[in-house]
Amino acid sequence: MHEDIEEKITIPEGVEAKINTELVVKGPKGELKRAFPCKLEIKEKEVILKAKKATKNEKKIIKTSKAHINNMIKGVSEGFGYTLQICSVHFPMSVSVENGFVVIKNFLGETKERKAPMLPSVEVKVEGDLIKVFSADKEAAGQTAANIELATKIRNRDKRIFQDGIWIIEKAGKKLLE
Repeated sequence: MHEDIEEKITIPEGVEAKINTELVVKGPKGELKRAFPCKLEIKEKEVILKAKKATKNEKKIIKTSKAHINNMIKGVSEGFGYTLQICSVHFPMSVSVENGFVVIKNFLGETKERKAPMLPSVEVKVEGDLIKVFSADKEAAGQTAANIELATKIRNRDKRIFQDGIWIIEKAGKKLLE
């Protein structure tokens, strides 16, 4: 029942990949490194993932690794962007980027500022009532966007009335609200 599996991923023009102890992918938008639990080879502009007599678990690992490598290649060639909307009904919020944190002031009239940590490889810009998060690493961009959204989470209040916050409206190019 066990079969040999071989998955191939084509490396596009302008992107380099090499294997040391981990896979390193370089492109115009940056460089990403990641270790994978399966056997990797690079031959003629292709990354090859292999497993001899693969079990179900090894098949899952290879398919997941393939998705991560595709995201790395897309990230270093195009990058991943998230867009968040600043929504303030009761009190006007001010949002700024300072020393690796997104600082939110006057949220629901609070005097204490709220801070959302940014991951190291992420770029954040505040443009009016929109916050743009960009990175070559999809997971880092997504986590930073989630940190910003979580910083304005409302507790112990009626969510139907207190609708202030910062909400993700676009994830890696896909619109969530129309």
